[in-house]
Amino acid sequence: MASQPHSLSYVGCNFLRQRLVLSTLSGRPVKIRKIRAKDDNPGLRDFEANFIRLIDKLTNGSRIEINQTGTTLYYQPGLLYGGSLEHDCSPSRSIGYYLESLLYLAPFMKHSLRIVLRGVTNDQVDPSVDCLKAIALPLLKRFGIDGKELELKIVKRGMPPKGGGEVVFSCPIKKALKPVQYIDPGKIKRIRGMAYSVRVSPQIANRIVDSARSILNKFLPDIYIYTDHMKGTSSGKSPGFGLTLVAETTNSTFLSAELASNPQGQGVTVLPEDLGTNCAKLLLEEIHRGGCVDSTSQSLVLLLMTLGQQDVSKVLLGPLSPYTIEFLRHLRSYFQVMFKIETKSSGEERKGGDKVLMTCVGIGFSNLSKTVK
Repeated sequence: MASQPHSLSYVGCNFLRQRLVLSTLSGRPVKIRKIRAKDDNPGLRDFEANFIRLIDKLTNGSRIEINQTGTTLYYQPGLLYGGSLEHDCSPSRSIGYYLESLLYLAPFMKHSLRIVLRGVTNDQVDPSVDCLKAIALPLLKRFGIDGKELELKIVKRGMPPKGGGEVVFSCPIKKALKPVQYIDPGKIKRIRGMAYSVRVSPQIANRIVDSARSILNKFLPDIYIYTDHMKGTSSGKSPGFGLTLVAETTNSTFLSAELASNPQGQGVTVLPEDLGTNCAKLLLEEIHRGGCVDSTSQSLVLLLMTLGQQDVSKVLLGPLSPYTIEFLRHLRSYFQVMFKIETKSSGEERKGGDKVLMTCVGIGFSNLSKTVK
């Protein structure tokens, strides 16, 4: 019998998703202690417990032990099984919180994944479903994960606090990923967007579009922002509105920005005009940071590079976010992969902020649970 891989130990509640996802892919057990031990309300939160339940549904033979107060978690991963699933997400975080981790795991299942997620589709904390659809799916295609099966469909929109949205995500399985050389982001050629409104006047979406265009038209003529007003049952249970903007470059790089209104009964009411202009400014800021991948998907591209064939992969990123920096440390712990990091100053060329060139050799991760047809 094969010896048990060395177990990893962590303290605290930060980066729980990263730790569980990497544990599942590497097959190494993980123990997390002192989860909010000194808090008035100690232990795992409902959305974290919900996430652990989702991981349990995706895998076969996982062992999860949580102590009575919920402050210690031991996770011994099983095999990624996949198949056709349904999951009700916790309304305190958006579907994006769960979907980000599914994007990491989906290509390495035994059976191709088709999952229906219910809950909040757009909120102010996590990447929205629109954003992940525009950014993460083209990124997966670069690594050879494509086909008709790769799809993310928004059936119903749900705004916080009550949610009521529904999303269908399906992804094909891959035996191995191909290495990428992704170092030239290209120039911005067009901007697309989606202004959505649910359970409020449909005119709000048009007001958002006008204010966003008033800023972006100064830079680029090719701008098209769709309006999406969902009615009846497909509009979820709470009112709200928001905007997602995506800039596409000549080399098919996508950069995004998004904003959503405050949940009903919380905080100050946001004017649609302010939301539109602020979101446009956020997009310009993201373009200034630049790179071949936007800041929300940095960790996804680094993981796919790590798991690629035993060949050199390169990617040019904007400044690394704190989440990505911690992710790199975790990759070193779980897979013993170190990245070569070179800073590229923008110099005299007016190409935005300083960039980082990340280089690594893939570990040749092979999806062993994939059924041989």
